[in-house]
Amino acid sequence: MSTSTDRLARRIEELLDARSPTSSICPSDAARAEAPEGWRDLMDDARAAAGQLVEQGRVEVTQRGEVVDVATARGPVRIRRPR
Repeated sequence: MSTSTDRLARRIEELLDARSPTSSICPSDAARAEAPEGWRDLMDDARAAAGQLVEQGRVEVTQRGEVVDVATARGPVRIRRPR
């Protein structure tokens, strides 16, 4: 994992920790928190960070409420704690 992906994984965890256990975030939330001006450039890394956290069993990635594989999901996704 790259340094950027590591930072974004930590940021995802921080954002989820700050919310209720049933809440979710968008990968862009982590990217914006990391780089408010250049967050769009971090979107691939944010999704990769979510994928890493999924592999560790720390989060789930959903689309329209269903758990999906972030590596193959097209379009907007959400990140939440496993249920």
